[in-house]
Amino acid sequence: MSERDYAPLSIACVRGLCDKIYDKRKFAGVEIEKMVKDFSDANNTSQIKRLIRVLGQDLMSSTNPNVKNGALMGLSSVAVGLGKGCVDYLPELTHPIVACFSESESRVRYQAAEALFNVLKIARGAALPQFPIVFDALARLAADPEPQVKQGAELLDRLVKDIVTESSSFDLAAFVPMLRERIYTRNAFGRQFIVSWVSVLDAVPDIDLIVHLPELLDGLFKMLDDANSEIRRMCDVQLSEFLRSIKKDPSRVDFQAMINILITHAQSQEELLQLTAITWIKEFVELAGGDMLPYASGVLAAVLPCLAYSDEPRKSIRETAATVNFQLTKLVGSEGADVGAGGGEGGECGGGGQLQLAGVVGVVTQMLHHSSVHTKVAALDWMLHLYNKLPTQMLEETNVVFMSVVSSLTDAADDVVRRALAVLAEICSCPGDLESSPYYYKFLQALLRLLAADDNLLEDRGAFIIRQLCVLLNAEDIYRALSRCLLQEKNLRFVATMVDVLNTILLTAAELYDLRLQLRKFDKPATHSLFEGLYACWCHSPVSLLVLCVCVFVFV
Repeated sequence: MSERDYAPLSIACVRGLCDKIYDKRKFAGVEIEKMVKDFSDANNTSQIKRLIRVLGQDLMSSTNPNVKNGALMGLSSVAVGLGKGCVDYLPELTHPIVACFSESESRVRYQAAEALFNVLKIARGAALPQFPIVFDALARLAADPEPQVKQGAELLDRLVKDIVTESSSFDLAAFVPMLRERIYTRNAFGRQFIVSWVSVLDAVPDIDLIVHLPELLDGLFKMLDDANSEIRRMCDVQLSEFLRSIKKDPSRVDFQAMINILITHAQSQEELLQLTAITWIKEFVELAGGDMLPYASGVLAAVLPCLAYSDEPRKSIRETAATVNFQLTKLVGSEGADVGAGGGEGGECGGGGQLQLAGVVGVVTQMLHHSSVHTKVAALDWMLHLYNKLPTQMLEETNVVFMSVVSSLTDAADDVVRRALAVLAEICSCPGDLESSPYYYKFLQALLRLLAADDNLLEDRGAFIIRQLCVLLNAEDIYRALSRCLLQEKNLRFVATMVDVLNTILLTAAELYDLRLQLRKFDKPATHSLFEGLYACWCHSPVSLLVLCVCVFVFV
């Protein structure tokens, strides 16, 4: 190319600018600074534009790294020569420089970082309109494999952060989607870059990042299981800062936009991630109260399995999950809480959140099949709580839970069996009269089928179950109903065995003292009727019948 093609640059200046020796490039850069100052003083904008075009387009189009480095030096010198006047040419100056960050030659990428640093250092806040392309470039440089390039990028990154934090016109709303777009990167350096930006912005008093947290929360939580301990630490510290801000001023927090994110991560198997998510849920339930009720089924699906943890490392998870479970229990049935029949999450009513009862029932019913005694007990406690607080609404859900609760009677743990019996007693008592309950005889028949099908269950748990039922319900009613059910049983061997069990309990159990006393007095028509029912059933076991008659009539 001729000297005319490079005008207003001389051939000598171009040669010096493109020399591989830094001092020669620097000398040519000083010459360009002086030239630009003269053009600026003369208000010769056409020559300035021409010069930028030669540097940013003509020289930059070369495939020679030395020529590109010269062009970068030249653009940097133009900005220095213009001083604050460079703001009128920022797109023309920054775009060619940013394009060099994609070059394969590491020297060019480093020189581009240096050139952009020089331009932005002069322009400061006036460069914010160029922020999207600058941030995109920084994000790419953060993962650059060359240490020298990365070092230059870190200096540039600090400058850009200073510019952003000192500016009152920074558009946070426009920036958050850029963060969200890159927050799911798997690159360790890229993740550190994103967390550092979140941390810097959150530390600025005039920047309210909390309102945008729903867009960033999922990505931040995903970083908590990073293999790099430093990334986990950075992310943990920042999430703690966010939670501290939330607790300080909950009125500006969109809890409902974030709770499902927390529910998802609370089911992770990674300890730090799970503990952090459940800790956030605990604070959300405490701060938002009834507004969390629509999400109760999801929260329970996350926290109830955690009650199974018995190892020391996960003790904090178990204890926090237990706290969340207790908090939710207090919310359900409290004054102002509303109940919806649907199973889906979401929905509100005028008085606060609406509990999606079918969803909650579905979760706690599913938890009855969990391997942990603590989880199953908590699920049964929930059922009992729901029947106590919402008896009318729970009538519609009884078909869903009934057989699962009955099946829990075969559980090896006494606590599970006790809770299951308490729930079944509540189900049978819901209408107020056992005989009118559609589930009373259905339950007793199901119980007898379980005992008939499993000799070990009958031997090990039969008496325990009957005694507990007599405490939870009326002993007279239980014996009256069981004798009727046994009279319809076709397995006579089982009937005889069952009569023996019932007779032993009747004559020896402390829980049936009042019923024994009533039979011995034999002074009421109801007692006569009860004895007639027992007599007909006890005939299947002559020894038991004889003992019953002796106890009733001999000791009257």
